[in-house]
Order: sequence, then C-alpha cells, then structure tokens
Amino acid sequence: MAKPSTINRDFNKAFKTGSSRKRPHMLYALCATSLLLISVLYFKFASATISAPSTENNLGSSNIISIALPESSELDSSQPKLNLPSTANKQQKPAVLLQDTSHPPSLAEADNWSEYTIKSGDNLAKIFKQKNLSANTLHKIIHANTKNNALKNIKPGQRIRFLQDSQQNFVALEYVIDRVKTLNIRANDTGFHSSIDEKPVKISHLTAAGTINNSLFYDAKQAGLSDRTIMQLANIFGWDIDFAQNLRQGDSFSLLYEAKYIDGQRIENGQILAAEFTNRGETFQAVRFVDNEGHAEYFSPAGKSMRKTFLRNPIDFARVSSHFNLRRKHPVLNRIRAHKGVDYAASTGTPIKSTGDGRIIYRSRKGGYGRVVIIQHGQKYSSLYAHMSKYGRYKKGSYVKQGQVIGYVGKSGLATGPHLHYEFRINGVHRNPLTAKFPSAKPINKKLLAKFKQQAGPLLAQLTLAKETQLALKQ
Repeated sequence: MAKPSTINRDFNKAFKTGSSRKRPHMLYALCATSLLLISVLYFKFASATISAPSTENNLGSSNIISIALPESSELDSSQPKLNLPSTANKQQKPAVLLQDTSHPPSLAEADNWSEYTIKSGDNLAKIFKQKNLSANTLHKIIHANTKNNALKNIKPGQRIRFLQDSQQNFVALEYVIDRVKTLNIRANDTGFHSSIDEKPVKISHLTAAGTINNSLFYDAKQAGLSDRTIMQLANIFGWDIDFAQNLRQGDSFSLLYEAKYIDGQRIENGQILAAEFTNRGETFQAVRFVDNEGHAEYFSPAGKSMRKTFLRNPIDFARVSSHFNLRRKHPVLNRIRAHKGVDYAASTGTPIKSTGDGRIIYRSRKGGYGRVVIIQHGQKYSSLYAHMSKYGRYKKGSYVKQGQVIGYVGKSGLATGPHLHYEFRINGVHRNPLTAKFPSAKPINKKLLAKFKQQAGPLLAQLTLAKETQLALKQ
C-alpha cells in the first residue's frame, strides 16, 4: 500500500503540494492580531486611570493633565538648571529670552550709535538735519535743561554721538565737552533727561626748577613747563618783576604745581601752589592760599599779598622800545619832545591789559596818540594807553578790573610802527611806570595767618628740595 506523501487533517483527502507553504503566514497573522488586541486593552485601561476626575483641580472627565508652574519670581538665576536629555541626531535649541521693551534702548547698544565730528562752519541745525532729525526736536532739546546749553558752544574737532531707532527717531545723544566732562541726553516719556558725567581726575604735585640763560619762555620750557604754567608764574611775580625788561642771565626759578591725570594719562597742569623767583639777586617767594569763602590769592611767606595795585607791564613779554625820557627826540616830529611814558614794541593785534582796577574816562582818538583809552584808578592814579589798532569791548564809563583787555596794539596817530605807548600818572604828574612804587593789596586776614603759615611751611620745603635737586644735577 502506497503511503501518501501528505495526509489531510480530516483524513478524507491529501493536501496539495504547494498548500503547505501558507501555514507559517497564517500563524504570523494570528500572533500579530493577538498582540494588537492586548495593546488596545492596555492603553484603554491606562487612559481610564489618568483621566479619572480630580477633586483638587475640578477637571471633570476631561483628559487635560494639570501641571503646577512656578511663580515668575522663582524664575531667576538662583534656581538650579534642569539637565534635560538631548535627543539623538537633533541639535538642542537655546532658550528664548523675552526683552523688556518698556524702556528705551541702553546706551551700551553700540551698534546703533553713530558719531559725528564737528567741522568748521557747522552748527546744530545743520548737524541735526544731516542726521534726519527735525528742527523741532533740536528746539526741545536745547530748552529742556540748562545743562544742554553746552551744545551752543560746539567747536571744530569735538565729537557728538547719536542713538536713533529704526525710524531714525531721536533716542539719545552724547557730547564730549572736554577731556573730563561729557553731556548725556536721553529721550523719555516726559521729554528729555540730561546729565553731565565727569571722569575721575587724579591730582599729583610736581616740582620744576631752572636758570635763565635765554628767556623765561625758553628756559621754562626746558624745565618741562607748559605755556599756561609759564604765564601763571609770570603773573604771580608780575607786580615785582618786569619780565620784558629786567630779566638777567643767571636769574632762577622754582615752583610746585598740580598735574591732572585721567586713566593714568596726564591731561594738563593745574594751579601753582608755591613759587620762587630770583631776579638780580633779589628773591621773591609766593604761596597760594584759599580763604574760607573760596577766594584764592598768592601771599609772601609773611602773609603779604603778592598782588599790587598796578601791573608793571600792560602787555605780556613785550619789548620796551622807548623808555621814559623827558628829553627824548621825537622820531616823527624830529625835535626834542618829552617822552612821558614807555613804549612797548609788539605786533598788531597784541592784547593790551588794564594795569589796575578803575573806570574808563576816555575812549576815542586824541591827536598824535591815535586811538586812546584813559583809566582813572580812584582819586590818585590814572593810566593812558595809545596808538591802538582797535578798542576792547569796554565802553566809556565801564568799570574794568586789573588784567582785563581794553584794546589791541596798533600804529594809529603819529607812530612809525605798531607799538603801545603807556603812561602812568600819580596826582596828575607823569611817573616812570617801570620804577614807580606801587602800593600792595591787603595782607592776609590775621585770623587766617596761623592757618596760612601751617600750609605754607611744607610747600616751601618742597621748593627748597626742588632747587637743591636742580643744583645737584648741574654739578
């Protein structure tokens, strides 16, 4: 009996040869269906558990999961950061920080600033127009605060920085007034807010000493002094020494002065604190003292004021071209004619200073004197200034102080060249201004004399040290 190759399960007939290959597929389908059914039942049970009603959140039968969020005050840098796992093959994005737009942009936003360097002929209206800012904005800024008046004094070479928004509206302005001060103007809800920032200035004390071999300017420059400090030195002793006529080779000077620094860089010299000058063998010393009211003046070590009622010279460092001489031959008239004053040769336009406090009693042309100014100093003294090219801003009847400019050197009238003719009278009588004795100003208040001497001692000691150091370097 032949054995069948395949026996059917119902034992009635045999399977076909290719039908046996379909059995594994049927088994796989049955398994997959079972797994799917189990998964559906599991997730249905889990969903029912999560969506159960909560008495705390009162969410009913909704499927929303309530998550408690921290208060806004807790979202600060003091809270620890969560280290969340990174997703593979996906770059983590940085957190987005919301910017507070309720305030104008910070001055630190350098990318939005533009700078303008003031040129010759510029004015604020022209600069604002170039920055697309209206004249109305400029008007409001100028009248917003008295501090903003500094903008009226802009000079070529100075810088103004502007901050504008995307519509070119004004946001802020910075104006560098000088090396120390900067004006800041910011727009706000009520208009404009202004402030002046000052860089911290460090003041140090320096000493200098020198000997006159050529001129005060040249030799003081060699000692490291600036033009401004040299002029201060001349003004301190200008009542006792005629620096244009009476300097001699071998005269010497020493001084203690302030030097100002910003960020370690020296910007300028300050006041002279103490000074000494030896002229023709006579030594003069001066110390700066500030009284209780803030008034500063120079006094001798004994407390006498260095200031006299009159200056020796109405022009700084001018050359005497003609001395006081009652039998001088006039250079134009070519005959003997008393020269009752002193002539100072100087270039046209050199400022002429009043030698003392007084009132202008004459300001006009006067024969061969040309343009003349006469000043009355009280009841006893008067001074005359002739051959001016033009007058100063003070009119007839004006009260002027010692050192104020009353005119400028010229050659009006009978003059062969630009110079100043200066006369000095006491009780109506001409006196030689180079040799006349001038009364001193009031000495230091007796109540402040002890305080003055206490301050003067250390300053004069530093002067002595500076002079000794200078002598040691020469040896």
